[in-house]
Amino acid sequence: MSSWTRWHGPAMARLWGFCWLVVGFWRAALACPTSCKCSTSRIWCSDPSPGIVAFPRLEPNSADPENITEIYIANQKRLEIINEDDVEAYAGLKNLTIVDSGLKFVAHKAFLKNSNLQHINFTRNKLTSLSRKHFRHLDLSELILVGNPFTCSCDIMWIKTLQETKSSPETQDLYCLNESSKNIPLANLQIPNCGLPSANLAAPNLTVEEGKSITLSCSVEGDPVPNLYWDVGNLVSKHMNETSHMQGSLRITNISSDDSGKQISCVAENLVGEDQDSVNLTVHFAPTITFLESPTSDHHWCIPFTVKGNPKPALQWFYNGAILNESKYICTKIHVTNHTEYHGCLQLDNPTHMNNGDYKLVAKNEYGKDEKQISAHFMGWPGIDDGANPNYPDVIYEDYGTAANDIGDTTNRSNEIPSTDVADKSGREHLSVYAVVVIASVVGFCLLVMLFLLKLARHSKFGMKGFVLFHKIPLDG
Repeated sequence: MSSWTRWHGPAMARLWGFCWLVVGFWRAALACPTSCKCSTSRIWCSDPSPGIVAFPRLEPNSADPENITEIYIANQKRLEIINEDDVEAYAGLKNLTIVDSGLKFVAHKAFLKNSNLQHINFTRNKLTSLSRKHFRHLDLSELILVGNPFTCSCDIMWIKTLQETKSSPETQDLYCLNESSKNIPLANLQIPNCGLPSANLAAPNLTVEEGKSITLSCSVEGDPVPNLYWDVGNLVSKHMNETSHMQGSLRITNISSDDSGKQISCVAENLVGEDQDSVNLTVHFAPTITFLESPTSDHHWCIPFTVKGNPKPALQWFYNGAILNESKYICTKIHVTNHTEYHGCLQLDNPTHMNNGDYKLVAKNEYGKDEKQISAHFMGWPGIDDGANPNYPDVIYEDYGTAANDIGDTTNRSNEIPSTDVADKSGREHLSVYAVVVIASVVGFCLLVMLFLLKLARHSKFGMKGFVLFHKIPLDG
């Protein structure tokens, strides 16, 4: 009972006071607007009194607005506008909800810096029009617009088109008001001279040699009249475009090999939507060996390399100046292909000191060739501490050549023979083995003889003892 009183007396009051102080400091740190609640990742404004009259913003130098991922606004009748700079600070925003409020206007560039937006819900507001330019750069998975008094016009035909092309079977029950203030289902809306545009890209053969130039032409059609623009992505080559009415051209000069495989698009866009026609650029160029390193040991030994070239280069390895004839013990493996770039290995299966030496890679196609060389050292010569002598592999090969049973006769050095020193060393190793066997046999034989003699001696001793006892028995009479 005393415990209950203690926690519901002055101490309890102090505890609650401390909690409210913490909440107050937390709220002040976030500089949360009136009628809203804030956390480090979320802002929600649902209290209608007194409510908010502008889009909620955190005060400067407060908690980082980039960490806000969700903003929820409801029952805010005095909130009517989203300006261009209202949302830009919330770069990490993913979910935006404004429902049952007075939203009437959204600036065209309001979400220009909110590329992470995925879900937008504007249900039951006062929107009469909404342009697709607000959302064209966003990868939205959900846009909910139910319950807005849209005006039937070409400006909202993009919403109908979006509903028709949406992959999800779920559609929204959307309406617009015609000139007679009658609700018309958006799915039935027909507006004269209001349709999707089209683009047609005319291009010559887009297979071009590095350093050359090329010009592409495009024409667009549509009503309303579409705008024409080029989407060249991250094209490295120098380019410039010209547009006149519904015709456009794009000239690419001094074409770089880095642009091979990239897509170039001509885009036609109007109020209703957009259309595009695209081509892929193919650049032919001489091979370049961009990477070649000393061997590394994994499941197999690997001499790693990277080669760029288009068409695909033919690869040839040389070993100590001679052509390396590949086999199942040593062969070229391409592990990753990235359009015109090839990452691979010269794979060696259990190489020995006989495989040390210089390995040269030559890459060649019809436009030229490139070559690079490295020195490979897999293991030292038996019985010799090779240390860190970089020239040691050259000495080994100069004296002994390549053994066929090491990597499967991989070179054309068929006239080389094994060294006499190697044979002598092998003979000495066999003699050592024989000597160990003979010594072990002699020791074993001696042990057997000793055991036999000990057993024989034990039997003889027992016999004598029995004889003496027999003769000590006294005789009667």
